[in-house]
Amino acid sequence: MNPLIPLLAGLALVAPASSPTTVTTDKGVVRGTVTASGTRSYQGIPYAAPPERWASPQPAARWAGVRDATRPGAACAQPAGLPVGVPSEAEDCLYLNVTAPAGNRRNLPVIVWIHGGSMMFGTGDMYGPDRLAADAVVVSMNYRLGVLSFLTHPALDSGSRFGSGSLALEDQQAALRWVRTNIGAFGGDPRNVTIMGQSGGGYAVCDHLASPVSRGLFTRAIIQSAPCATGGSRTRASAEADSTGVISAVGCTDKPDIAACLRAVPVADLLAAYDVWSEPRPVAGTALLPLSPADAFRTGRFNRVPVMIGVNHDEENGRYAAAPPIPADSYPATVGPEVLAHYPLSDYDNSASLALATIATDRDWAVPTFDTALLLSRWTNTHMYEFAEHDTPWFAGYPAPDLPWRAQHMAELAYLFDLDLFAPRTPAQDRLAARLTTTWTNFAADASPGWHPFTPARPLVQSLASGRWTPTEFLDDHEYDLWSPHA
Repeated sequence: MNPLIPLLAGLALVAPASSPTTVTTDKGVVRGTVTASGTRSYQGIPYAAPPERWASPQPAARWAGVRDATRPGAACAQPAGLPVGVPSEAEDCLYLNVTAPAGNRRNLPVIVWIHGGSMMFGTGDMYGPDRLAADAVVVSMNYRLGVLSFLTHPALDSGSRFGSGSLALEDQQAALRWVRTNIGAFGGDPRNVTIMGQSGGGYAVCDHLASPVSRGLFTRAIIQSAPCATGGSRTRASAEADSTGVISAVGCTDKPDIAACLRAVPVADLLAAYDVWSEPRPVAGTALLPLSPADAFRTGRFNRVPVMIGVNHDEENGRYAAAPPIPADSYPATVGPEVLAHYPLSDYDNSASLALATIATDRDWAVPTFDTALLLSRWTNTHMYEFAEHDTPWFAGYPAPDLPWRAQHMAELAYLFDLDLFAPRTPAQDRLAARLTTTWTNFAADASPGWHPFTPARPLVQSLASGRWTPTEFLDDHEYDLWSPHA
């Protein structure tokens, strides 16, 4: 071993090579690029070997010479269906990307981004992290999605010591182990790693908090639009039930060797057989995930690191904005008298679509996110926010709807990342983007986003929008007493 490689807590922190764009990792040398913004970018680094189908990730092989790291790795296999997706049939997809500030800065906080997309769609590289990387080292990864991660059957259990149905979580843990070993070579501090995810990626953060296998792989967590109190995992029975139809559709149900049959099925056929709108989750009740996130947080049996958790004020507005208008005269019968009393149509410009979007946001997002923060705050340092900006970019290439989309699901991502998914930001939106990225990197640095913690005695939720940031009247605004089972 090179005597210049220091040792810290038993971890090899590999020293950078002489070139500003060349770094030595534990598997070999990579050469990246310097971006227009001055950051150093390394893409397509293998954090695991090309995986066997429905088998746990294995260590990547060493390589000789200098590996080109200027292009991202292939997107993991996923169907067409969402703008956030990248249609792909690739199984060799376990690659990550590192973006670091220019210069030879050391011991920077590390942010590991786990992309969303319902654990069905997406890639790490589509989220441009240059602004977050002004004062942090940012890592994103691809991980197996949909049918190639979550298909669950006894015949597939031997592929993992945890059983089938949770490979996305195993892949992410392999990426976090790569970070622990290698991130020092890129200027990051392996003792200061924040995992951060939104939507499906946020639920993955919930799972890492609850997984004993993830213990020690991160020191802080950011959960965006993922109310762990009502999601993050599923039962083995539910996972097997969802998989039965897929196995039948590809003709493997009655085969003497179901696993061999499934491994011979073309990827395209597997993708076609899996529900494109499925919301798969890892299986709870295993050594990988003994408890659901909700039960882990309720009992305190989770990795107790500082957590920042948040929700968008208008999560469902985008979905209802993109759908055909709902007739106003159908609204009273749709919601019933009790809900109608709390959400009169007159409060929503006589728009049933806007009223129903508000109901769905409060019931399915805002209230369970508050309850998740309440569970966490009994055991660990917790901060909660609500992204509440009204003037947010709409999706690029799509006509703007009549319904106000405001702080819809994913809206905050346009401020934290440079994303082709959204129309370009305005100067005013750029100013809010600068505040948000600073807040996120401050939390990654020292767990202090800039407002008081959320506690059971003082459940403060900070509103983040243009103008002065203040606590919000969250419980009244989202009809907490109507929707929470704990009210």
